Amino acid sequence: MQTETVTGPPVKKKRSKKKILLILLGVLAVIGIVLLVFVNVYINKSLAQTEGTIELPALENDVTVRTDDSGVPHIQAENAHDLYMVQGYIQAQSRMFQMEMSRRQASGTLSEVAGEASVEQDKYFRTLGLRRAAEASYDIYSEESKRVLQWFADGVNAYIDQAKADNSLPIEFTLMGTEPAEWTPIDSLTIGKYMAFDLGGHWERQAFNYYVLNNLPDEKAYELFPNYPENKPTIFEREEVDVALSFKDAVIPHSFNGSNNWVVSGEKTESGMPLLANDPHLGLATPSIWYQMHLESPEVNVSGVIFAGVPGIILGHNDDIAWGVTNTGPDVQQLYIEKRNPDNPHEFLYEGNWEEANVIDEPIEVKNSETIDYEVIETRHGPVISEFAKESAGNTVMSLRWTALEPTTELEAILEINQASDWEEFEQGLEKFLVPAQNFVFAGKDGTIAYKANGNIPIYDNADDALLPLEGWKQENEWQGYIPFDELPTIVNPEKGFIATANNKIAGGEYPYHISHIWAQPYRYARIVEVLSAGGDLTAENMKALQMDQTNLQAREFVPMFVDTLKDANLSGEQEEALGLMSEWDYQDGKKDAQPLIFHRWMDEIENVLYDPELPDEVMDLFAGKGQTTDELLRKGNASIWIEQNGGLEHVLQTSLENTLTQLTDEYGSTMTDWKWGDYHQVQFNHPLSGTSRFLKFFFNRESPIPVGGSSVTPMAASYDAETGIVDHGASWRFVIDMNDTGKGYHIVGPGQAGHFRSEWYHDQMDDWAAGAYHVTQTDEHDGMELILTPND
Repeated sequence: MQTETVTGPPVKKKRSKKKILLILLGVLAVIGIVLLVFVNVYINKSLAQTEGTIELPALENDVTVRTDDSGVPHIQAENAHDLYMVQGYIQAQSRMFQMEMSRRQASGTLSEVAGEASVEQDKYFRTLGLRRAAEASYDIYSEESKRVLQWFADGVNAYIDQAKADNSLPIEFTLMGTEPAEWTPIDSLTIGKYMAFDLGGHWERQAFNYYVLNNLPDEKAYELFPNYPENKPTIFEREEVDVALSFKDAVIPHSFNGSNNWVVSGEKTESGMPLLANDPHLGLATPSIWYQMHLESPEVNVSGVIFAGVPGIILGHNDDIAWGVTNTGPDVQQLYIEKRNPDNPHEFLYEGNWEEANVIDEPIEVKNSETIDYEVIETRHGPVISEFAKESAGNTVMSLRWTALEPTTELEAILEINQASDWEEFEQGLEKFLVPAQNFVFAGKDGTIAYKANGNIPIYDNADDALLPLEGWKQENEWQGYIPFDELPTIVNPEKGFIATANNKIAGGEYPYHISHIWAQPYRYARIVEVLSAGGDLTAENMKALQMDQTNLQAREFVPMFVDTLKDANLSGEQEEALGLMSEWDYQDGKKDAQPLIFHRWMDEIENVLYDPELPDEVMDLFAGKGQTTDELLRKGNASIWIEQNGGLEHVLQTSLENTLTQLTDEYGSTMTDWKWGDYHQVQFNHPLSGTSRFLKFFFNRESPIPVGGSSVTPMAASYDAETGIVDHGASWRFVIDMNDTGKGYHIVGPGQAGHFRSEWYHDQMDDWAAGAYHVTQTDEHDGMELILTPND
């Protein structure tokens, strides 16, 4: 049998296929490289220019911008027009996408670019009417302030026009398929109104109180009130408004939006001059809510931070003074129950007559969908907010009166404060800062330290009226004006040598006006006072250390009580081990320690045991000041109805501890001493688009979150999401200054200055934020990359 061997051509064919494959791979590689280069060039085109020359024909003179090693722009201009125009341009270069999203969120126009997912949120903000309030505010601004707003807007628009022409808008605009429209002064004022929204005003707690009084026995409901009312208010008509349904989609500001600040007299400092420290507690995200800048012209030399999209410097210092704020947290929002005319849905009862409401058409454009015809109804008190999530709720609704919906002039105050040289001039500027009400601390180069709880704070005839929605048809329930400016809580040069605030109760029973029923838990404030009272020869380094202090006074109060309560209980081995660890704790919320992990998760679980059976999730979202209430129930122990009905304090503590240890064992293993607070409690600074896909998360977010210490009850403020442990609210900016050298301030702006993910200043302060590593910003000398903006090419 003969075998035929095939040679030649078939081998050549195989080699040809291999050659073709290699050529194809090579071509694809070249295409990939070219594409990569193109994408890199395209993305990098939108990086902020920090060197060279930029032509801005509308300028009157050349303006110099030096960007220092921390990405802080120092703007030097020869006149106010050029200063604020370039401030707008520089902000837009670095933060245009953030500015666009901020004005859309506050204005209720996110659906135009985000689609149907944002419709309910847009309805809510259209109902509130922050933009309408901004428009009304603009009308009462001085001509000078209007010019500043316009100059700033001109700078933003100069950047927008150039970026569109050069095809160099930030990549986020391409990803969302949109471009920024013209910037206007109203946009800046609307962002300012949004910050008032973010700091709240307690309408949600009134709604919560209304719900529990409707759905629980009276005594059980009253025990959840922030303070037990002297004259128990009654609800005239029960369950007329379904709180759980009406507000299920309401946008509720984070409960931890607050701050720390303090100022120390030169009598207690090493330099002999005042020290001032401030760290506002707001959302932690990418980019930072703050943008740090230094503005210099013949009229002003001021350094600090501002919200992207707004001119001036809201917090910081100039050559003569420094200032900082915390949220006062007064009752500046009041729900009113309104009776609608059954024959006319646009009329509401007031003093026996039907009054015509203001009806506003707010059509909502939705990307890839039809425009929604949306109608807002405003009674004499304000917008009806109980209907935005559904069709008409019937003939009884809730409206909202809120100080921020009135015309106010905060930007005018900021511009005056920026140029103030002493307390008298500073306080004069504060008279125009009306919302949100803030605790201002002040330090002067002349040695003065001072404080003022500043803003429009309503006068209530009866403080208990602020606990619940009021009958909107009775004139007797109207606010009686605002606390007179000269009677707002004020302190100048106190004998104790310092002033501190941390969203704590600011006035005792001797103060003649009601301020608030809702205050932050007192632990941050108590620790700050503890340190400042004991200290002498204090320095800026001491102030930085106090901002990073992780001492947990809540645990110092409750852990001994918990251990003592459970000492005779029938405990498991794991429970005994946990209590043993807690007994050895130094009450520091350190990231490497197991005890803060056990304690905070235990406190969370105590709330679940107490409230979960009776309060639905959508109602719990309205439970502002929940931490204070829980603390009070625990202090009452078995005398509390909520604790007694859950089996008594021992049973509540043991059940919640058992649940906590089971969860932690599942998550971190059975070796308790290996557990670490920082394995759960971590900071990420998420970008708003990072949640839309893993691909974008890779580019916009840091590869992995950073373990951090502190908590919501320590001076190092780091509030977290209970489901993930991610720290999402805290010290958004840390600032310290020694008035012995007003040309130098110490700052941390987490996660960094830039909004562009390719910038060296995008996330360069994340590790600094976690470690407490401050950068120095100087106003008297500022080397760095030099950019000239000129009216001539």
